[in-house]
Amino acid sequence: MEYDTLLTREEGGIGTITLNRPEVMNALNKQMRAELTHALKDIGARVRVLVLTGAGRAFCSGQDLGDGGNAAQIDLERTLREEYEPMLRAIYDAPVPVIAAVNGSAAGAGANLALAADIVIAAESASFIQAFTRIGLIPDAGGTWFLPRQIGFARAMGAMLFADRISARQAADWGMIWDSVADDQFESQWKARATALASGPTIAYRNIRKALRKSLSNPLDAQLALEAQLQAEAGKTRDFQEGVMAFLEKRPASFEGR
Repeated sequence: MEYDTLLTREEGGIGTITLNRPEVMNALNKQMRAELTHALKDIGARVRVLVLTGAGRAFCSGQDLGDGGNAAQIDLERTLREEYEPMLRAIYDAPVPVIAAVNGSAAGAGANLALAADIVIAAESASFIQAFTRIGLIPDAGGTWFLPRQIGFARAMGAMLFADRISARQAADWGMIWDSVADDQFESQWKARATALASGPTIAYRNIRKALRKSLSNPLDAQLALEAQLQAEAGKTRDFQEGVMAFLEKRPASFEGR
């Protein structure tokens, strides 16, 4: 499918989705939200890893306040429930790992769009800003759920109240993201990570994501039971058989994702 606000590519098991409204720093309008939701589901069904990045100098500047006329007249609750929630669920519920390759500023809903991914790799020149209080709003797009789980309550509260710019390096030091990479190495680094995931044991990755997410609310007994269940599933895959044979034969494993 052709998209007006996105660029897409599928190669080597990697599906890359690029937000492509660089003239407005990839701000999220109604059309982009709908197209991104569709692309995540459609491409995610065919590849072994998804990468979300931005065109130009920004990753995503958040809600396009010029979309649809008067910003003060936007039905925020409807927009969040009907447009943002499906988009975020498409990332969170994707059948494969999702990498956010943050090439520049990620502000407001754009920051939380990135934080919804499983792995965030950012260029050193990138930054994250919970910019909502600058216009009299609260953080949305899942930010109040993702951020305290990533950096703790105190830092999440400060980031949201003060709306300070958080550099990529600081975000990595805080545990908000996986890594901050020198700008000249950024593209090669996220591509290497995507390639590694695209050639790995896809079902094991899926079950790791399930287990970690449940661990945030499960008591120990429930988590141990879930581990046993998910490990049983992984143990029935061809990739497990290949992994064992490769180990015994002292060679690299060649996983097929099944």
